[in-house]
Amino acid sequence: MAEQQQTNGVSPTLSSVVRKKLQGYVGFANLPNQVHRKSVKKGFQFTAMVVGESGLGKSTLVNTLFNTQLYPPKEKVELTHETSQTVEIKSITSDIEENGVKLRLTVVDTPGFGDFVNNEESWKPILDNIESRYDTYLEQENRVNRRRTVDNRIHACIYFITPTGHALKQMDIEFMRRLHTRVNLIPVIAKADTLTEEEVFAFKQRILADIHYHKIQIYQAPAYEYDDQETIDENREIMSKIPFAVVGSDKEFDIDGGRRVRGRQYPWGVIEVDNEEHCDFVKLRQMLIRTHMEELKEYTNDVLYENYRTEKLSAMGIQQDPSVFKEVNPVQKMEEERTAHEQKLAKMEAEMRAVFQAKVQEKETKLKQSEEELYARHKEMKEALEKQRADLEEKRRRLESGRPMTPEKAKKKGFSFNK
Repeated sequence: MAEQQQTNGVSPTLSSVVRKKLQGYVGFANLPNQVHRKSVKKGFQFTAMVVGESGLGKSTLVNTLFNTQLYPPKEKVELTHETSQTVEIKSITSDIEENGVKLRLTVVDTPGFGDFVNNEESWKPILDNIESRYDTYLEQENRVNRRRTVDNRIHACIYFITPTGHALKQMDIEFMRRLHTRVNLIPVIAKADTLTEEEVFAFKQRILADIHYHKIQIYQAPAYEYDDQETIDENREIMSKIPFAVVGSDKEFDIDGGRRVRGRQYPWGVIEVDNEEHCDFVKLRQMLIRTHMEELKEYTNDVLYENYRTEKLSAMGIQQDPSVFKEVNPVQKMEEERTAHEQKLAKMEAEMRAVFQAKVQEKETKLKQSEEELYARHKEMKEALEKQRADLEEKRRRLESGRPMTPEKAKKKGFSFNK
């Protein structure tokens, strides 16, 4: 009986799902291929922000990540009184393609961050830019026609930490504390080749301790129920490298064995960018591009943007009806509908019974009134008949007695005589 209910789409509990084994090929296993074709045709879009002090190699790392010259060569600019004293926001958008897959990449740079004597609110222009992008997206959502909605929200923020080897600066803590609820924070230790392996490990521990102490939320890879063990181990290994100790370089060198590698050359050897034994660049690229780019976009949309949207609309006085878009238990909903239907039937039955009783009472009243009228007419006719019978009896007696009736008495009795 339970199996029959579940077959009809009614399950007694949400957790009791009947797993059916197919007898042959149906075809819905091809759904991932359909999504793949649609995605390749439509293309992808990703927006990353890089934040850090000047000279930490932000543009070099971005060029190294995507293996292309996204940033033009920088020109040396002498500082003057006309130089901007605030953090600027600059963005570069490029359409790149790899094996037929198109990606529209936007990199948002923040020149001037941390370069001033007073960096007390250097985070504010960056936060304003992130929230203004949320506002733009919210305005597009509220349009009547949303077909041309453009997602320019920041999906990831790569924050460059100066390789001091000590701990986070107050500016670093304040920046991450202000922005961790608005963007996916990915902390990286810039120019990690200036530190020894032991210094990098100790520096990472101090950074994580500061992040934990100040309750700063950095990006964590999501875990899914059906992930295989290989994927779980891969995600765990990537997360264990945070903050990533990276080295960026677009220069290539020949090393022993005839290999040509990207790296930085020193008198004692070459630091290889793509060698996991030298730095965490490969793990950063793997998380940011190869394995978690879509997760970064989903978390931005489903969590960060939704929280901002809720705060924004609540501040405007817009309240959400709790009965709208709530998660509904199908069994509970059917039970509520059945109860409501029974109540409706009971109400209709009571109304029909009341109408029936009113009509019966009205009919009884009319019948009783008719009965009284008939009884009154019957009584009247009976009295008239009795009167006629008495008159006839009186007339018969007089006729039998032979005594003529006087005209006066006959007239009084209702008889008339012709002369």
